Amino acid sequence: MSILDAETILLAKNKLEELGFVVTFSKNAYKSQKYYDCATIEERVEDIHDAFKDKNVKAILTAVGGYNLNQLLPYIDYELIKNNPKLLCGLSDITALQNAILKKTNLITFSGVHFINFGMKYGFDMSLDCFKELFLSDKTKFILPVSNTFSSDKWYSCQDNRTFYDNEGLIPINKGSAKGTIVGGNLCTLNLLQGTDYMPTVKNCILFLEDTSNLTSEFMLEFDRNFNSLLQSIDINELKGIVIGRSELDSNMSFEKWEMIINHNPLLKDIPIIINADFGHTTPSFIYPIGGDCEIESSDKPKIKVYYKKNKSKI
Repeated sequence: MSILDAETILLAKNKLEELGFVVTFSKNAYKSQKYYDCATIEERVEDIHDAFKDKNVKAILTAVGGYNLNQLLPYIDYELIKNNPKLLCGLSDITALQNAILKKTNLITFSGVHFINFGMKYGFDMSLDCFKELFLSDKTKFILPVSNTFSSDKWYSCQDNRTFYDNEGLIPINKGSAKGTIVGGNLCTLNLLQGTDYMPTVKNCILFLEDTSNLTSEFMLEFDRNFNSLLQSIDINELKGIVIGRSELDSNMSFEKWEMIINHNPLLKDIPIIINADFGHTTPSFIYPIGGDCEIESSDKPKIKVYYKKNKSKI
């Protein structure tokens, strides 16, 4: 929270309050330390535990992402989380926490928006509709939406000067259909869990993957090697399908490059794969359940459907 400007925080808080929520901030949310824009490991773990213990808290939104979130994983009380299920929503580096919770508790978390995204003036409508549909309705099955336009900018630095581009929509690479449990999120963050006790199984799973162009000027090469590292760490025969989120414009990706990454790899020849889905580091983003069920149809008219059982975690 220490890196967010006051106006964006107020806009986000007001938008959530308009939905009927009471918004509170954790005790250590605004703290930072030298070299890190966040509180200490102990303080952040305390905030997570306090949020899950508090009976008044129905949902938890992460402020933004954070490179060092995986520092927290050994110190989290997963039994506490399992016994006090809440809606937890974030994205990007929050992938480490979300997939660790899935592995340790089998609880569903949600990827797609941070708290900061509610402070977005333009381009947030689709995400907001997803939020209301997932969390404030009784629906349990959802066709994930496809936006007409998208923006690929650091929107929080200049809210009133943004450019939106036509969206090509979902694009099939390997055709076919599949059903499975959703695992994944941010690729390079998910890979931090390899070889640890926090990596969920991919048996009968559909991987949702995206990455940010901030990592390198050679996005294609970096994504390719991270992608292969992940594929080599799992039993590829247990995997049912892959959905890849839209890349940022400055990653300089194209259909030809995505096809090259996927089609030159014999491991992937029998796996249905869709690219350019509305999640990742562009605007807008749909919200999807990590640990929820998914059906994908990778065809000339591709479609992604998710469904999950709403239980104690419903607001």
